Amino acid sequence: MNLSHQHTSDLMQDRLGLKLASYLSLGSDELSYEATERLRAARVRALAARKRPQTQTAVGLSSQGGVAVLLGPFERIGWWHRLVSVMPLIALVMGLLTINQLQNERRAQEVAEVDSALLTDELPPSAYVDAGFMAFLNSSAEVDN
Repeated sequence: MNLSHQHTSDLMQDRLGLKLASYLSLGSDELSYEATERLRAARVRALAARKRPQTQTAVGLSSQGGVAVLLGPFERIGWWHRLVSVMPLIALVMGLLTINQLQNERRAQEVAEVDSALLTDELPPSAYVDAGFMAFLNSSAEVDN
């Protein structure tokens, strides 16, 4: 049953209820006080026991074949659904940790290459700190060009 048929059915039930209430009200003037009090008490109990429509807020919107559909909250979410919904977050964290580890290893390898080049070079490491030697390297690089 789609929404328009359900709405039509609800309207017809409301009309029938109003019509029955008007027929019952016609003969209520002729009833005794005790009967009217019992009817009033029964009416109060019936109104208290009636089903109240529950309103729910939509948590999402989905488009299916050109029709917008409101998505409601899931009434029963089991442990499996919760686990599956957390899996993308776990995958993201694992990926970020892996990227961080790979970058740290690459940086360590680059530093190790520079250190090994400095230690195996003919010049002592203190020569690279000397300002005069750096000026000599810059001037010899300019001469070569």
